[in-house]
Amino acid sequence: MPLTYRIRRVAAALAAVALAASVAACANDPVSEQYLAGENTGYIAGQFQVQEIPADERGDSVEWAGVTEHGDELSSDDTAGHVTVVNFWYAECPPCIVEAPDLEQVWQTHKDDGVKFVGVNIYDQPESAISFAKDNGITYPSIMDVETGSVKLAFAAESPLQSTPITLVLDRDGRVAARIIGKLEGASILDTLVSDVLEESA
Repeated sequence: MPLTYRIRRVAAALAAVALAASVAACANDPVSEQYLAGENTGYIAGQFQVQEIPADERGDSVEWAGVTEHGDELSSDDTAGHVTVVNFWYAECPPCIVEAPDLEQVWQTHKDDGVKFVGVNIYDQPESAISFAKDNGITYPSIMDVETGSVKLAFAAESPLQSTPITLVLDRDGRVAARIIGKLEGASILDTLVSDVLEESA
């Protein structure tokens, strides 16, 4: 698919989100309300950016490994050959709370397409991550990276990770094909990015 067409698709998704009231699910959450009111204390804010990377301009495959909130080992070997979404987050990050339903929505849309979703929790202990998943209806696993930072380090060479949240879409070779820096502004944006990478030849 031509890069200009893909950019138009992402731009259209952004425009659609701008017209939608996408924050209703978090209306009763005080931390989310503080974020939406502009009170950005307690997390590292990043300016919202979306970038798709053409296949011939992508970097190396990223190899990563860690242990999930439930004590299961998970690595790039487990997602090899699949389009994979990697989301960096933590429980007290207000925009992470706001975007959680959109991430889950895209996961439910594409999991039957073979797409994998992996959270990377950069600050919390497993109990907090499990509670977050329960409260926000998240069903995909998260690696607990607070002790070693190894997963964050593995991706740092291929994508800036100075802000939270960050969402990466990896192609079937494990290369970063798209990145969203800052809170996901609606499920349609990520859906478009994932769909674009799915359409590439296996």
